[in-house]
Amino acid sequence: MLDKSTGKSLNAEENWGEATRLVRGGLERSQHGETSEALYLNSGFVYPDAETAEARFAGEDDGYVYARYGNPTVSVFEERLRLLEGAEACYGVSSGMAAVWGALACQLVAGDHIVASRALFGSCYQIVTKILPRFGITFELVDGHDLDQWRAAITAETKLVFLETPSNPTLEVIDLKSVVQLAHDAGATVVVDNIFATPVLQKPLQFGADVIVYSGTKHIDGQGRTLGGAILSTVEFKEEQLKPFLRHTGPSLSPFNAWVLLKGLETLKLRVLEQCRSALKVAEFLEGHRAVRRVIYPFLESHSQYDLCRDQMLAGGTMVTFEVRGGKTAAFDALRKLGIVDISNNLGDSKSLITHPASTTHRNIGEEARLAVGITDEMLRLSVGLEDVEDLIADLDRAMTA
Repeated sequence: MLDKSTGKSLNAEENWGEATRLVRGGLERSQHGETSEALYLNSGFVYPDAETAEARFAGEDDGYVYARYGNPTVSVFEERLRLLEGAEACYGVSSGMAAVWGALACQLVAGDHIVASRALFGSCYQIVTKILPRFGITFELVDGHDLDQWRAAITAETKLVFLETPSNPTLEVIDLKSVVQLAHDAGATVVVDNIFATPVLQKPLQFGADVIVYSGTKHIDGQGRTLGGAILSTVEFKEEQLKPFLRHTGPSLSPFNAWVLLKGLETLKLRVLEQCRSALKVAEFLEGHRAVRRVIYPFLESHSQYDLCRDQMLAGGTMVTFEVRGGKTAAFDALRKLGIVDISNNLGDSKSLITHPASTTHRNIGEEARLAVGITDEMLRLSVGLEDVEDLIADLDRAMTA
């Protein structure tokens, strides 16, 4: 259980192994003694007296007020993910993009300057380059792998640094320790989108990052069932910046969705590590296929940042990106002939999913921006699932050979 005033655990949970935390972290049973975590679907709460209601609204009582502010099921999800990440605090929200928007917008005002990696998920790119500038916030994009560009872009005027690593879909890896140091030397806050790596493979807080965002929709749920997101930070950031912003703007995490995400956390490590093993085998196969021009996977020696990937991540991740010879026509032909792998823009699922980023997830950023980060018309992004890897390889081989 979490002490809300300090952000520290009141029991031995902090000392548990990672697998134990994923199954039991934050568990708080009701008086009924249920095995699984209880699901509280109510929107409001009652108070024993007016004085208690007053104390809760004044922040002097930790009890619940309204589901938009907090909910017992959501609190268990937040505490479990907090323990996994090793953070002081966690705030559950309605989606991954709600997490990104909340983490950025809660701390920015007109006149602020942000620096971001150029290789961003399409919606993140839109927030940085289109939405935030409408509120008087300036930005600069840099090639994430180039520390000289980070060094030149981050100045004393920079309020915030935002990046994702590995990036979507080109799997560019950013030197977290070095970029964090540059940002902190300039007095800037660092927000990291850690969705592709998951908290199992990479913990940016260990490299000094300030705020971490997740789409729970991806690996945390991992079975295509529900939406959700989370922001991890210090207690001070959560209480003073994040909570006031999110409580009044309303991107609340549904209790039911939080309960589903809790169930996903229980098997997260098992699923992700198995998917990583399969992804490496698939990447090695694709690298030798005559129909494939290029394969990008962090734990392939051909990856331009292979040494950094090995130093920064526990495994190479569940995503494999590759280019098919023959352009968009050949890429679409391969997608059409797949028998097991499904075409979908989602990722991190137990089912293997594949998409054509240029026409889906990154369509709206425009051709010029796509080419600037290496997203070509012949590029495919494969999210490797839990099927037998031999079946996946045979499916991909048939599709591309045909």
